[in-house]
Amino acid sequence: MNSIGSQSSSVTPEAWEDPEMRNALAAREVSTIYKLLRRRGVSQRQIAAMTGQSQSEVSEILKGRQVMAYDVLVRIADGLGVPRGYMGLAYDEVTAQRVAETSDTPEAEEPENVKRRKFLAHAAAVAVGAHVLGADSGSWVSNPVLTPAPGRIGMTDVRQVEAATRALRSLDYQYGGGFCRDAVVAQLSWGQQMLSSSGTDVVKRRLHVALADLHNLAGWTSFDVGLIDSARNHFGRALELAKAGESDELVANILYRMGRVYLHKEAPDDALKMFQLGQIAAQQSGSELAVAVICANQAWAYAMMGHEEQTMKLIGRTRDEFARANHGEAADWVKFFNEDDVYSMIGTVHTVLAQKVDAKHTKYAIPALTRAIDSYGEEVARNKAFNLSSLATNHLLDGDIDHGAKVGVAAVDLAQHLKSQRVRDRLEPLREEADKRRNFADARDLADLIGRFHETNQAV
Repeated sequence: MNSIGSQSSSVTPEAWEDPEMRNALAAREVSTIYKLLRRRGVSQRQIAAMTGQSQSEVSEILKGRQVMAYDVLVRIADGLGVPRGYMGLAYDEVTAQRVAETSDTPEAEEPENVKRRKFLAHAAAVAVGAHVLGADSGSWVSNPVLTPAPGRIGMTDVRQVEAATRALRSLDYQYGGGFCRDAVVAQLSWGQQMLSSSGTDVVKRRLHVALADLHNLAGWTSFDVGLIDSARNHFGRALELAKAGESDELVANILYRMGRVYLHKEAPDDALKMFQLGQIAAQQSGSELAVAVICANQAWAYAMMGHEEQTMKLIGRTRDEFARANHGEAADWVKFFNEDDVYSMIGTVHTVLAQKVDAKHTKYAIPALTRAIDSYGEEVARNKAFNLSSLATNHLLDGDIDHGAKVGVAAVDLAQHLKSQRVRDRLEPLREEADKRRNFADARDLADLIGRFHETNQAV
């Protein structure tokens, strides 16, 4: 990679500090950036060599072709030696201060149950009330640093936010929240400044939705690395923006994700309250897929509470709503819920019932989880790790110790490549089941393996 001032680059460090260049970088106007470099005597061939593009690509960009893909923007920034923070692309020393403003600040003065009550009141006000964007929302809503904003924005600006969110969400699915959370939060510092810019009503509404989804992702990645207060901050802000953008479907998705935080913390009562609010928004949106996601997670909550009959009713409704959904028109934030994930949720719910109600549920959990695992590719490695852990647990419950231990080892092996606290936490039920069977060598070895894994992976 070329760096500023290196022998292979004609660009000096002062080039990036020029006011005109800084404005172009902040707006991600690659065409203008290249033109300014040309003025400084940098040839098209040099630009192409530094950015890994062909000369024809550089020529097209100089003629006005827009660059919006997140990965291409990162490659251009790194190739030219531009500090990523100047383009709002990811965490680095330049954006460190902005990231710190939205970091996970401990709120020791308030117990967790108080925070949950406050968030529920806020969620209810936003989801079913006439909430005013920017009104006092409580300590869980972040107050981003005010930064200079472009005077007017268009749909191209919004699409840049959407493209970045898609790229970062893919990284989260594949590698875990610890791999990309800082980049997501830094991306917000660039995107949120546009809220004060002028634009048409259509553009502003879509901007609100785009930024809501980016906050939604920031909340999800924060949750994945164990930063619960930070997750609540981002989800709270996401709710406000989604409501301002008039997207009931996204409101439902945000509430589902916050509910998942409480499920993970073994608070199914609080999770169910989030899901019930989410169900209202999902039904208002007219999206069967959004309804299916909520139903599946309600089933999970009822399973944790030991309510077998209600759980099975909701699994049935999940199947029905999913079958009726228009998957081709699904929004980015809900596209993940495909047939593989339906089987994953069915297997997960039966696993909980097998542990809490009746071990007979393993006969439903095992085939569902196996089907999901066999269909998952590397792009959803975290989901595969979750399911391997659950499948191993079922085999242990079913008395198939050897196979359960073998699948459990595979789960640990995959977890080692992921930056996800959730994956580590979800190995704990498997460790407990293996520990109960320490008289079997394979189970004992698995329990010890997971124990060592936890000891050496305390931080994401």
